[in-house]
Amino acid sequence: MNKHKTYFNWSSGKDSALALYHLLQDENYSVDELITTVNSHYNRVSMHGLRNELLKAQTEAIGITSRFIELPEMPDMETYEVKMNETVSRLKSEGFTHTAFGDIFLEDLRKYREDQLAKKGFKAVFPIWKRDTKELLNEFLDLGFKTIIVCANSKYFNEDFVGTVIDKHFIDNLPEGVDPCGENGEFHTFCFDGPIFKTPVNFSIGEKVYREYNNPNTDNSICDSNKYGVWYCDLVPENT
Repeated sequence: MNKHKTYFNWSSGKDSALALYHLLQDENYSVDELITTVNSHYNRVSMHGLRNELLKAQTEAIGITSRFIELPEMPDMETYEVKMNETVSRLKSEGFTHTAFGDIFLEDLRKYREDQLAKKGFKAVFPIWKRDTKELLNEFLDLGFKTIIVCANSKYFNEDFVGTVIDKHFIDNLPEGVDPCGENGEFHTFCFDGPIFKTPVNFSIGEKVYREYNNPNTDNSICDSNKYGVWYCDLVPENT
């Protein structure tokens, strides 16, 4: 049986990890590359603020080839699409036909991804689409995955929240209106161990930092003012 040669859009967090786990169990797909957008100014994962060195250690522990898409500090949509098209064109020339995401229920985002990728002849796959997020988080933990919170929206959380490892009591202590998987952008995580890892990723907890950003012109419910704040927890790679 010929498997679909697939690249995975890897965020470094728990949803990506669980979606990749399910895709690796599916005999229809061969996941041959992980792709991550990174901030070239700070050398960190876009959105998550994770150091590139730790991202590299993570993907090496998983054992799948990984590549970075380097973006400027505040890329506009045109710059983003140019960079993505360059990467997708390369992957197409290397025989890739499918791509996968860890998205769960953001319909507009899924449509955007599918429409853009269809232009290049790619089929998008969403292994955990429309799953109940509470069930997903419990499954994630039951499988033996481990993940730590690396950034969180200050509308819901303070600095004590970042740098904590998610456990079974996590859902019970979330503020009202916060999705258990943070699917609306309430928080992001770094997955450092689990069934897709050959070895755990070693790190120590570093500085916690608060930053404010200009609010994008969207209807996103977590952004209801001109600016929004984010708490970050720096994770420092450790060699064994």
